[in-house]
Amino acid sequence: MASGAKLVTINGRQVRLTNLEKVLWPGAGYTKAALLKYLISVYPYLGPHLFQRPLVVTRWPTGIGGKSFYQKNAPAHTPDWVETFSWKTSRGGRTINYILCNNLETLVWLGNQACLEYHPWLSSVHNINNPDFLVFDLDPSRAGSSAAVGEIALTLRDILAKLGLEGYPKTSGATGMHIYVPLEAVYPYGTVRETAAFIASLVVAALPQIATITRSVGEREGKVYIDYLQNVRGQTICSPYSPRPLPGAPVSMPLIWEEVAYFSPQSYNIETAIGRLKEVGDLFAPVLKNRQSLKPVLNYLARRGTL
Repeated sequence: MASGAKLVTINGRQVRLTNLEKVLWPGAGYTKAALLKYLISVYPYLGPHLFQRPLVVTRWPTGIGGKSFYQKNAPAHTPDWVETFSWKTSRGGRTINYILCNNLETLVWLGNQACLEYHPWLSSVHNINNPDFLVFDLDPSRAGSSAAVGEIALTLRDILAKLGLEGYPKTSGATGMHIYVPLEAVYPYGTVRETAAFIASLVVAALPQIATITRSVGEREGKVYIDYLQNVRGQTICSPYSPRPLPGAPVSMPLIWEEVAYFSPQSYNIETAIGRLKEVGDLFAPVLKNRQSLKPVLNYLARRGTL
């Protein structure tokens, strides 16, 4: 075994850990050992949000200052106890064997490969064509737009409420915010995406000075982009509690609505997040349980001739 490597046994399975002193976040000095400590501590909260969902990760073998790559396909060295999900793509018919992070040992194995971001699908393998939630990614076009992001998020919350829906906010861990709307897993992605587009347009109509759904970065005029195009089969969004490969090792952290108006996009990191979780618990647990119907919205859109 290579120098510095060690074997740990988790749920009866051996996971080989290597280069534990490798610094992954140079500015803050956080090592791979610190990442693994965080992943093990956060697993009771993070695990349910990854369970049975095809997973895309980003790997940073030499830390955030080096090169990175997305990993969709399970690599050849994947242990036989890691569960996977085979999916044939519509373009070219290529088969991708997605990793399913269904247990702690798989998460630790991924962490040992310097996987710093965890992006699950919006649908589970049990109902792959029907997402469990609709998502909005509030993406500011310039730094220092937290107040605008917060105002847009609160307006979005109010519009959702008028439509009979409840949303759940979290920091992206980068500069913006994600809003999840949990759904009954009965609607095709196309329907969910068109519904999201309609709701986003209502927000822009209410806040035209600061919000936009214009995709071109050059045409956003410094406004916050409401990205609803994530609602596509195969698209992913950063999981709650996932680390981010940014200075300071921030994590994507659920918020209560009262915090949204004054949120800081990188409030919590792999060192401070666990303390918050012990205090408030999993604020995103309802996302996996509060299955909501789109029927009132779809009926309205059908009367307008939109769908």
